[in-house]
Amino acid sequence: MGTVTEIAENLATIQARIATACERAGRDSREVQLVAVSKFHPPNSVAAAASLGLSIFGESRVQEAKSKIPLCPARLEWHLIGHLQSNKARDAVALFTTIQSVDSLSLAQELQRQAEKQSRTLRILLEVNVAGEATKFGWTPTRLLAELTEINSLPRLEIHGLMTMAPFATPEKVRPVFRQLREFRDRCADSLGAPLPVLSMGMSSDFEIAIEEGATLIRIGSSLFGKRPQRAAVPED
Repeated sequence: MGTVTEIAENLATIQARIATACERAGRDSREVQLVAVSKFHPPNSVAAAASLGLSIFGESRVQEAKSKIPLCPARLEWHLIGHLQSNKARDAVALFTTIQSVDSLSLAQELQRQAEKQSRTLRILLEVNVAGEATKFGWTPTRLLAELTEINSLPRLEIHGLMTMAPFATPEKVRPVFRQLREFRDRCADSLGAPLPVLSMGMSSDFEIAIEEGATLIRIGSSLFGKRPQRAAVPED
């Protein structure tokens, strides 16, 4: 857990690396937003990061977010970036402005039901298992293309783009995964006849490669906050 000064220094380094990666790719750095991954970090770390101008925070578990978000500064934007079980959909709809990890049609339908009950519109990203890893959640590209129109017909859900969790590998080895997600996003947009502007990909170890391949959201935890504290005893979602 870093102090405000440490987080500020880390953020300055990250922002410089973002700017350099954007320059290499011929992109405007304003196209890339940082999601501060605050899982297992306490509310005072969130407040410190928010005081430095960060406004988007990512949590992986509904139960942790449920206890943490009320203790954090108001007016922050909260994204769920971890796997969501359908029985947690009600709380997720109430807590988060965006759910990045929508990974099945059945989950999308449950989120639609809960959003309808709460009279909310929910922004979502569709998680694609580009690398086909058995240990990762997400649609295969073929299945998502087959179900995309049905997902898009759910009136309380707004599809803003795609998300992927890249394999743990050297940055250059994951470049093809990021490139495939961008290319697949373009196919999905063509299929829908509507833009899908958001690509959430890249974390502390590989975000520069992700930016070069088109990421608009990068999920940064340890490089920003420092080493995670010992995990609290939070029930699994």
